Amino acid sequence: MNLDLRCGQWQEVLADIGEVDAVICDPPYGARTHKGHNKASDQVRSATGQKTRADLHYTHWTPDDVRAFVAHWAPRCTGWMACMTSDDLIPVWRQAYADAGRYDFAPVGVLTYHPRLTGDGPGSGLVYLMVSRPKSRKFQGGWSNPPWYGPYYPCTEKMHIGGKPLDLMKKIVSDYSREGDIVCDPCAGGATTLLAAGELGRHAVGAECDRNTYVKALDRLRLAVNQQSLFAPAQVLVQDDLPW
Repeated sequence: MNLDLRCGQWQEVLADIGEVDAVICDPPYGARTHKGHNKASDQVRSATGQKTRADLHYTHWTPDDVRAFVAHWAPRCTGWMACMTSDDLIPVWRQAYADAGRYDFAPVGVLTYHPRLTGDGPGSGLVYLMVSRPKSRKFQGGWSNPPWYGPYYPCTEKMHIGGKPLDLMKKIVSDYSREGDIVCDPCAGGATTLLAAGELGRHAVGAECDRNTYVKALDRLRLAVNQQSLFAPAQVLVQDDLPW
């Protein structure tokens, strides 16, 4: 299997990708969720004097970001699109899928292992997988996928805030693609989706814009290929002209 991880904004470094079988990713969430995360970090720091929870270092997505993402990938994705988000962007994802001519589904809950317990109201323990597919008979049978996921144990190799457990991503990749498919993750983070795809006999291509995260993710992919006979044969593809 080929695992192709690229460094940069997906709009630029994945511009040559013409067609994929599935788009599976965990892009940035909405403004309200980002603001709430950072506010909770400040509350913990004020109460304890310790910063046990880091602020988000990447920008939230706006409704325009969601619409641009779906408009780009929907014509290039021959199969399922399964993208995680926060509750504030759920209507935007559904409408963007519909506008792209795809069949959109109700949000699929992803239960996190550590819910948010601080604050003055109900804790938040869910993110949402927004799923769509082409309106073709090919996808109208044989895809009985679960209505929720989790809880899964926390990610043990979290390279950035919000990283998802490998077992979770393997289940999602298994549910929304088939062996030999090309899975695309334009917001790859620690490359968990790419690693999951490779272990399940898929090809994968992805992009990560943060250089430090990219380098760590690339090392993670190489280590997995070198230590385990999971990719037969396997190849980790690397950009030769990194901008540093």
